[in-house]
Amino acid sequence: MESQIAEIAQHTGGVIGLSWLMIAFPLVGAFVLLVFGRFTNRWGHLLGVAMSLASFAVAVLGFFELIGFGEEERRRAVHLYEFIPGMVDMGLLIDPLSISFALLITGVGSLIHIYSIGYMSHDEHRRRFFAYLNLFVAAMLLLVLADNYVGLFIGWEGVGLASYLLIGFWQFKPSAAVAAKKAFVVNRVGDFGLLVGMFVIWTTFGTLTFQGLGEQITPGTENGTMLAIGLLLLLGACGKSAQLPLQSWLLDAMEGPTPVSALIHAATMVTAGVYLVVRSGAFFFPEGSGAALAVAVVGAATLLAGAIIGCAKDDIKKGLAGSTMSQIGYMMLGAGLGPAGYAFAIGHLITHGFFKADLFLGAGSVMHGMNDEVDMRKYGGLRKFMPVTFATFFIGYLAIIGFPLLSGYFTKDGIIETAVHHQPILGWLAVLGAGITGFYMSRMVFMTFFGQKRWADDAHPHESPSVMTVPLMVLSLGALGLGAYLVLSNRLMLFLAPAVGRPEELPAFHFTSTPGLATLALVAVGAAFAWMRYGRAEVPSVQPRGSFLTTFARRDLYGDALNESLFMRPGQWLTRIAVFFDNRGIDGLVNGLAAGIGGSSGRLRRIQTGFARTYALSILIGAALLTGALLLVGNI
Repeated sequence: MESQIAEIAQHTGGVIGLSWLMIAFPLVGAFVLLVFGRFTNRWGHLLGVAMSLASFAVAVLGFFELIGFGEEERRRAVHLYEFIPGMVDMGLLIDPLSISFALLITGVGSLIHIYSIGYMSHDEHRRRFFAYLNLFVAAMLLLVLADNYVGLFIGWEGVGLASYLLIGFWQFKPSAAVAAKKAFVVNRVGDFGLLVGMFVIWTTFGTLTFQGLGEQITPGTENGTMLAIGLLLLLGACGKSAQLPLQSWLLDAMEGPTPVSALIHAATMVTAGVYLVVRSGAFFFPEGSGAALAVAVVGAATLLAGAIIGCAKDDIKKGLAGSTMSQIGYMMLGAGLGPAGYAFAIGHLITHGFFKADLFLGAGSVMHGMNDEVDMRKYGGLRKFMPVTFATFFIGYLAIIGFPLLSGYFTKDGIIETAVHHQPILGWLAVLGAGITGFYMSRMVFMTFFGQKRWADDAHPHESPSVMTVPLMVLSLGALGLGAYLVLSNRLMLFLAPAVGRPEELPAFHFTSTPGLATLALVAVGAAFAWMRYGRAEVPSVQPRGSFLTTFARRDLYGDALNESLFMRPGQWLTRIAVFFDNRGIDGLVNGLAAGIGGSSGRLRRIQTGFARTYALSILIGAALLTGALLLVGNI
């Protein structure tokens, strides 16, 4: 695979030479808003939006400059400075893969910034919120633009910090504070895998730059080492992208403001794991390695788990969170198929960024008009009161279920068809997941916008202001046609080839393939069942008891209970044992020794009477004993 990837050329001129500005703009915005504090309250949100838009402008100009080069020259290195003398130089890698992510992060991220002006208009800490948004964008851009694993890891940790700050932004809510800590801790588990993987890479190859590794990795590289590196990197990817078994933080992350949910779940944080796998493809695809299969299996298992969870959530944001978990599973499945699946995985990542941001921000618009109510059982019939929100949300809904000719139809069906060809069992599981997606997303739309109204008498649903609805319109345009543009004629696959390699045979999208027709049939069945259950009759306002499967899904497949049983409880007992050993063992030994010395000194002190006659008698007795001993020795 590496032989098919173009060499990296040094580049210091033009817009690409200034690509570091993509990171600098939002970083400066975060610095100004945090350091100058309340003095920026009146215009801080405008600065945050301007910095994100400036970064987007640089990304667009860099993209057009990049496509002006020949295919073999579309990998440009931008050296910044020597980071660790003699070991790591900090630089940026501008290639089709990184620029695609940069466009998505800055483009969708800017729309979320604009939307946040209206959504957070009544929050007294809005300026600080925009500072955190800028910090998040800057860290994510460093992650995808760095030309080595050290820079990637710094951005990786920066994203973790920013997500902690944003998820727990409303820290006065105990649930938000707990969710932020949970996300931080769970991600540290994955970060440990990435860090150890970097150690093994350095020990084995002596470099952490993508260019240096591309020169050293050959088909004869030790498979055992490559497998170990691949599995460690996969662990890191599972943490950031909320894949099994490190998915438990994702649904709780909904405690943050809705723009945070859109930013984390659509265009930034959860896509980092997919980027890591694709960028590190050489470690997953040496001949005979099982690391690629592990990626595909994790993706297939997660897409089913997320879909099942989404079926039982009444909280509109948590239902969308389960959907994100499932859709990232599709991307991981595609990434586990190698160059044949890379373009579909990245294509689905890009289109998902648009329609999932559209759905999350649409959910925020519904909440805005419903006094922050998130329970879909208290919605109903809202399409009449929120026509723009309904129209844009419905487009996102059609895209995510794979309605023909919309974005998700091309990218998700591309992953499914490729998977059925290379890994048939996993591919047909993905078909099943698509059917479940048709059910839970239809359930969400019907409960929210159709049926009888079920809201309280004091609720007055209304459409959101234009600063919130215009971003929804722009995102819905991407949900409509972007997939067809990327997939047909293999545009994205050919564009990404210099960075990720080209498959041996370019696939053609089949509108009437067996997996595709089966997918559409199951989606239609799922949507019809959702209509029968939730569309025609009034949804009960009281949560039904449900079956075991319903309870299983409502409790997130008992993921938290499993983590508690396997890790938290044993950790508590180990802590108690350690405390007991410390108190009774280490402290006991120290305290016992101190007590022994204290007691002995107390007893010895008794012979110090303070009387001269006692000391004289002691001297006399000692002299007599010494004299006797000398005489005895002399006679011997």
